Amino acid sequence: MYINLEIFCGIALIAITFYYYLTVNNNFWKNRGIPGPEPILGFGSMKNVIFGKESISQFLTRMYNEYKNEPMIGIFRLKTPALIIKDPDLIKTVLIKDFSKFMNRGLLPIISGEPISHHLFALEAKRWQPLRKHLTSGFTSNKLKGMFYLIHECSKQLVNYMDTLVRKEEPVNVREVAARFTTDVVGSCGFGVEMNSLSEKESEFRRLGKSIFNTSFQKIIIDRIRELTPQVYNFLLYILPLDRISPKILKLTKETIEYRKKYDIFRPDFMNIILELKNHPEKINFDITNELLAAQVFIFFTAGFETSSTLMSNALYELALNPDIQHKLREEIKEFESKNDEEWKYETIKKMDYLEKVIQETLRKYPSVPFLNRELIDDYTFESNKVTIPKGLKIWIPTYAIHNDPDIYPDPEKFDPERFSEDEIKQRHPMHFLPFGHGPRNCIGARFAEYQTKIGLIYILRNFKLDVCDKTLIPYKLDPRGLLLIPFTDLYLKITRLTN
Repeated sequence: MYINLEIFCGIALIAITFYYYLTVNNNFWKNRGIPGPEPILGFGSMKNVIFGKESISQFLTRMYNEYKNEPMIGIFRLKTPALIIKDPDLIKTVLIKDFSKFMNRGLLPIISGEPISHHLFALEAKRWQPLRKHLTSGFTSNKLKGMFYLIHECSKQLVNYMDTLVRKEEPVNVREVAARFTTDVVGSCGFGVEMNSLSEKESEFRRLGKSIFNTSFQKIIIDRIRELTPQVYNFLLYILPLDRISPKILKLTKETIEYRKKYDIFRPDFMNIILELKNHPEKINFDITNELLAAQVFIFFTAGFETSSTLMSNALYELALNPDIQHKLREEIKEFESKNDEEWKYETIKKMDYLEKVIQETLRKYPSVPFLNRELIDDYTFESNKVTIPKGLKIWIPTYAIHNDPDIYPDPEKFDPERFSEDEIKQRHPMHFLPFGHGPRNCIGARFAEYQTKIGLIYILRNFKLDVCDKTLIPYKLDPRGLLLIPFTDLYLKITRLTN
């Protein structure tokens, strides 16, 4: 009897301790006067996200709308407090004005057993700053201008590939077409490698790209463990083959570096910048390992093909839904083509005003990064409400919700490129358009993404007409398991070859 009582007391003590552990922060936001939802025991505010019923962007949009008039909202990731910021002036403070206090992203954990997690997007401020400064040289106007011929060649292959699809007289999956195109562009411009994605046979690199953004239930579970309990994930790496991507990226990086060294090959591309780091580690003043270089290759490949292909396929989708806009854009393409004797140049594309508006409106409705994430590197007090938050706290900026707020963009479901006329832009707060972030830690490859997308759209619209069909996803529905903003199903369109 005495032993049973001891066991009962022990179990009760453990239960009480565990309950305290789970609830110790529950009054964190109440004590600071910040509104937000009541946390659910063990799940915080994000139960639906954890179980894949709601994407993070959908969750943030729901919070944004439920607390419509609040400048900031207090939430919990499991038991850890996090802050959603809505007010544009506060957003400017975080991204620009007091950037030095919010330099870390804090979104993707760096895993010691996963080499490619040490990439520019995830790195802490100390390593991010010198690395970003060096890698930026690969995305200047001159570098983009030098890539034009390579993208031009990929675009011609794109037209040939689409011709083979059109001849089948079946709906075309434009998400897959766009992904194959951008995979080839990234391979050519980034690594000097012919990916051969634009063919009937699926290339190895296209399969690699698919595996990175796979939204299967198993992948979601692994990603949630990785995000919410990185220590557990790191332990599992030693007993389970969870990381299937790192070996492939390490192999690509190593082989490309060795080949270029052996044959003294120079190309003005991303891999050349990686080679310079390898040969001159003093430029960033910390250890340069093959794993660190491979991590930068990984993020360039991943972000380069996925954000651009999503932007491109969403633009094609909206152009099919809006034939008047499609016609107007095609007429602009024909006009600039005739002005330049059917020869496309970097400078020509920069002058295309309506194409720019279409791209910006696509990014407004479907932002490449549906939310921004920052992490405090020191305790901080907001001037506006004197609320103090501690070092390490994560801050989320709900880009997708802002871009689809009817008070900022009237009738947000409508696809209207004229929202991006000069007069309309001047009337909006600059922090109300954040497709690639803002400030010093914005997306390093934003211009490259827009540039390759524009060239791809030009070649498609000059040669093909886009229409909706029975398989077209109407209305557009988001995949609740996607980290990025992706549709629930593939995007199918009817595509017809133009005769002139």
